[in-house]
Amino acid sequence: MRRIALLLVFVSTAGLALAFAGRAPRPAGGQAVPIFGIKIPEGYRDWRLISVAHEEGKLNDLRAILGNDSAIRAYRETRLPFPDGTIIARIAWTYVSSEENNKAFGRQQSFVPGPPPEWYLQFMVKDSKKYATTGGWGFAQFDQNGKPADAAKLETCFPCHQPAKSSDYVFTHYAP
Repeated sequence: MRRIALLLVFVSTAGLALAFAGRAPRPAGGQAVPIFGIKIPEGYRDWRLISVAHEEGKLNDLRAILGNDSAIRAYRETRLPFPDGTIIARIAWTYVSSEENNKAFGRQQSFVPGPPPEWYLQFMVKDSKKYATTGGWGFAQFDQNGKPADAAKLETCFPCHQPAKSSDYVFTHYAP
């Protein structure tokens, strides 16, 4: 009887592990982006939330902005410039209407994350010496399969962030 119970526990556990294996986030590491040499950081999906955003226009996405411990400390202490070692992540999804939720509300008012856009994962990595020519920040973009963006795409990052020079080139404000 005891063996049967142990076997059932083992089979159930193995089944759950296999069921959730396909849902695990993309592993860290992989290919590094050109120019900056950044790879997907280990454990980034477990970082704390800094803020959320909805970008309209041709982007039309929802974004979660996450930060490692260094980023969170700097935001909470309102410390600028951000210290070396700070990493800020942006995860994006398309912005779609929720038919299910709208039925409950009786009108179109609910929007939820849809499929990821082409370049759904971005990182800013602070290293004032290594990335001195780009305001102390290295930039990275990855598609949903972990493929890094090419050099031409990455060369557009720093010019886009220059208007945010007064906030150390970071657009996102902390939403505690």
